[in-house]
Amino acid sequence: MNRRACVIGAGFGGLALAIRLQAAGVATTLIEARDRPGGCAYAWEREGFTFDAGPGAIPDPAAIADLWQLSGHDPTQDVDLLPVAPFWRLNWPDGAVFDLSGDEAALRAEIARLAPGDLAGYEEFCAYAAALWQEASVRQGSTPVNSLGAMAKALSALARQQPWRSVQSMIGSFVKSDKLREALGFQTLLAGGNPLTAGATALAGYKLERDTGLWWAKGGTQRLIAAMARQFQRIGGTLVLHDPVLRIHTLGNRATEVETASGWKERFDAVASNADVVHTYRDLLSDNPRGRDMARKLAKKRFSPSLFVVHFGLEGTWPGIPHNMVLFGPRWRGLLDDVFDHGVLPQDQLILLSHPTVTDPSVAPPGKSTFRAMVPVANQGKLPIDWEVIGPMMEQRVLVEVGRRLIPDIDDRIVTRFHYAPRDFALDLNAHMGSAFSLEALPTQSLALRPHSRDDKIANLYLVGAAIHPGAGVPAVLAGAQITAGLMLEELL
Repeated sequence: MNRRACVIGAGFGGLALAIRLQAAGVATTLIEARDRPGGCAYAWEREGFTFDAGPGAIPDPAAIADLWQLSGHDPTQDVDLLPVAPFWRLNWPDGAVFDLSGDEAALRAEIARLAPGDLAGYEEFCAYAAALWQEASVRQGSTPVNSLGAMAKALSALARQQPWRSVQSMIGSFVKSDKLREALGFQTLLAGGNPLTAGATALAGYKLERDTGLWWAKGGTQRLIAAMARQFQRIGGTLVLHDPVLRIHTLGNRATEVETASGWKERFDAVASNADVVHTYRDLLSDNPRGRDMARKLAKKRFSPSLFVVHFGLEGTWPGIPHNMVLFGPRWRGLLDDVFDHGVLPQDQLILLSHPTVTDPSVAPPGKSTFRAMVPVANQGKLPIDWEVIGPMMEQRVLVEVGRRLIPDIDDRIVTRFHYAPRDFALDLNAHMGSAFSLEALPTQSLALRPHSRDDKIANLYLVGAAIHPGAGVPAVLAGAQITAGLMLEELL
């Protein structure tokens, strides 16, 4: 334990990286600005309800379990993962409903009902997604890309999967039903991508979800985060909370010290940042020319939209409303154009609704239910409005739509409610322009073309998180943490 590392930011990526370093024998300090670990996967407790900011469910529990098995521990001693079924229920304004589930027979029956002419095309799509997963995620998602030669090799290997085509275009080459295209493409939004323009590599996750299912941590995603923090501390890691990092000090081409708001300052052999990538370079490295240069370059890139999130607790239980739903609006292409390109706050909405109490009643008081409604909205760079004024009106619009579609007497049943807007992403998480997913998942900003796991100029500075190769979403961020850990251990051990 004579080598020391610091990880800044205790989101999924920072926690996973810190666990891997500590388990390998590197004395690791993990520093988090907020009062609890989690980053975007935060949580609030109000009037007996648990309101989770993290993902509504996660795939690939084996990737989580691996963080315990590195040190010979059992993850079930810290967290209980519950299966989510169906994965998603999709609902359109004309009353059409479609369940995406892990039951192959049931899924094919759903396709035969919704789009009977597309069964054969769906089989071809699944074969494409499997090949894409093998190349984009299994091979490239676990391999560092830190040179022009490695980038060229990675892009060449992907050529057969046509990564330059958009998600929507690729799906459209297999199936013809508009609703089935939307059903297979909407999850691109959950990684910060526009299905109309995001590279087809975003479809790799479909294979993972089909193979591993979706899972919910009993008590909420924050319980999983807390379990990861316990595992990190159990194996000797040092966790510092509620003390934002102000500066990464450098000397020449090396990071030397980390300084926090409390005045704490320590020297480390290597530093990794799970903070927002623009914040890392613009603010934490403001004294270094590399920081200023990278901040300017990153600011020219396209960043994902944000989210407007309404958390609400209701009287009553709702067994007919599944864990995850999508309430599509009357428009698809036009709505996406408004959010991603025009910077318009549209009158219609696409609502990603979570109802975790149907899987896990512990997140609400007896006889009550916890809900979360997420609406994609433009980031603050495209939509610079005053969310303190617009927020309450937007919150009411979202609740009215949920009530109209699912819960007619919603106003009479509300126990508590609050919202979280792009401004909050910017203030709480230092998210550039209030983006919810960092860099937008464009073909020119995907996989090998995202920022690298190790800085190209500061030799012992490393990065992890949604902005970094291989990308956003919990599986990609965990894979990125493994890549970054491998690079750091090459230097430190």
